[in-house]
Amino acid sequence: MPRIPYVDAQVQEPAALVQAIRARRGGSLLNLDRMLLHSSELAEGWNMLLGAVRRRFDVSMKLREIAICVVAVVNRAEYEFIHHAPELLSAGGTQAQVDALRDPDQAALDQALFNQDERDVIALTLDMTRSVAVRPGLIEALNARLGEQHTVELVATIASYNMVSRLLIALGVEPE
Repeated sequence: MPRIPYVDAQVQEPAALVQAIRARRGGSLLNLDRMLLHSSELAEGWNMLLGAVRRRFDVSMKLREIAICVVAVVNRAEYEFIHHAPELLSAGGTQAQVDALRDPDQAALDQALFNQDERDVIALTLDMTRSVAVRPGLIEALNARLGEQHTVELVATIASYNMVSRLLIALGVEPE
C-alpha cells in the first residue's frame, strides 16, 4: 500500500510537466510518476535527470540495466526490478542473466554468464549501494576499458537508481 495516496491517473496539471512525463513513458503515468506529482518541482527535476540517465547517456544500455537491476535487488525494490528486467532483456541481456542478478554476489563472480565489464559493473553497484565507498582499483579498471565518460555515466546511473529505490520503498510505491 502506498503511504501517501497517488495523484489521480488522469491528472492534467501542470500541463507541460504532465505531458513531458507522459511522453517519456509512452503515454501513461506509472505509480511512481503519480507519487512524484505531489511536488511538481520534484517531478520536473526527476523527469529531466532520469530521462537523461535512461535515454541520453552514451554508456551501454545493457551495462546500465545490469546496474539498475542490482540496485533493485540489494535495496529490495521489487518495483524497480520488475520495470528494469525487461529493459535488460531488450538491451541484449539474457533471461539467465536476469535470473542470476537475483543473487548479485554470485553474479559478480560468474564468468560464464557475465563478461569482465559486466562483472565489474555488478561489483561497482554492490560497493556503491552497500557502503558507498568503492574498492581500490575498480573505478580505474572500468575507466581503462570504458573511458571516463562511460565510467562517470555508470556511477551516475547507480547513484540515481539508489535514489529511485529509496523513494519507492519509503513511500510504498506499488508495481502497476
